[in-house]
Amino acid sequence: MSGQERKNIRSGIRVAIVLKKDQQTGILTEGVVKDILTKSSFHPHGIKVRLTSGHVGRVKQILDSP
Repeated sequence: MSGQERKNIRSGIRVAIVLKKDQQTGILTEGVVKDILTKSSFHPHGIKVRLTSGHVGRVKQILDSP
């Protein structure tokens, strides 16, 4: 599943995101989606989400779903 499409992302799924500060290095942060922040159905760089940890970034990988 693609992290670029909003329909693939729901609260409670585990994802890997890239934080704004890590965009140059591509370091990924794993966590569980709390909120979906992107309103459009598609974004070429990944849908922006807030994790339960409070981190905000764009989804690069969907690791699993509940």
